[in-house]
Amino acid sequence: MTEFDFIQQYLYRQQQDNELVLGIGDDAAIVRPRSGYDLHFSTDMLVGGTHFFTDVAPEDLAHKVLAVNFSDMAAMGATPRWALLSVALPELKQDWLTAFCDALFALARQFGVTLIGGDTTKGNWVFNVTIIGETPRQQALRRDAAQLGDDIWVTGLLGLAAAALDVYLHKTSLPAAVFAQCEAKRLRPEPRVALGKELLSLAHAAQDISDGLAQDINHILKASNVGATINVDLIPSLPDLRISDAFLPAQLYHWLLAGGDDYELVFTAAPSQREAIMAAANKVNTSVTKIGTITAGRELQLINHAGNVIQLQHQGFDHFG
Repeated sequence: MTEFDFIQQYLYRQQQDNELVLGIGDDAAIVRPRSGYDLHFSTDMLVGGTHFFTDVAPEDLAHKVLAVNFSDMAAMGATPRWALLSVALPELKQDWLTAFCDALFALARQFGVTLIGGDTTKGNWVFNVTIIGETPRQQALRRDAAQLGDDIWVTGLLGLAAAALDVYLHKTSLPAAVFAQCEAKRLRPEPRVALGKELLSLAHAAQDISDGLAQDINHILKASNVGATINVDLIPSLPDLRISDAFLPAQLYHWLLAGGDDYELVFTAAPSQREAIMAAANKVNTSVTKIGTITAGRELQLINHAGNVIQLQHQGFDHFG
């Protein structure tokens, strides 16, 4: 199979899209943005051996390749619309490509996203997606809008993906049923796009949790010139991870605060919006938990129920760390 056979057979799947003027098959795609909307552009690169194991099932890899990009759109309250996919693969295996592309396009259809271009080459397991989304003009959620006194919320459960990774790295062990839940979270993150859109009128600032909660909330604090206090005992996770005597506190805190790969949202909102946020979360079937408060200064303080300050050795993932 040649590169162009791969593109024609597996990637050239036309979808109904009123704003797509010209899709795959030319030197560039053409989209015609809707009047009254701002466009959002983001890109994420997944490298074999760094972001995924190269023996991962193609269906799981395809899901993650797109889902992590949809999560960036969710953090801004944006609707993902178009994607460009660039791929480097050591070889073209038809069964693998069929499984990968079927899963990729299934997730794209689920979120109303059209693949409009990209690039392919022979190389060592690299997937790069550029995602384009949209929000109603001047309504996007940003990192620089947190306000003093805001509640700090997170979606979903944190720490599961990091715990599963530590099993692979032989740093810990988990009961089979617990590992299965953690591994599902690591392989198939669920982008919170629906909630992100609901939060446009409710939240002040938001951030995708990809490199670890502590590191990612700090992006909001820095951009907004504020500080925060977070009660680590309020951070939602699997009860089996929280209550087990098998894990040292430092290990659990690492999973919850610095492990990364959660692909949940952390956002801030005025206390007056608590009921509306819970109603919005229920509407889109997404769990949310209030874990802290935006404060003066620019420091992040991590405490537990007893008021003890929690110190972290690392605040999150760093590609060059």
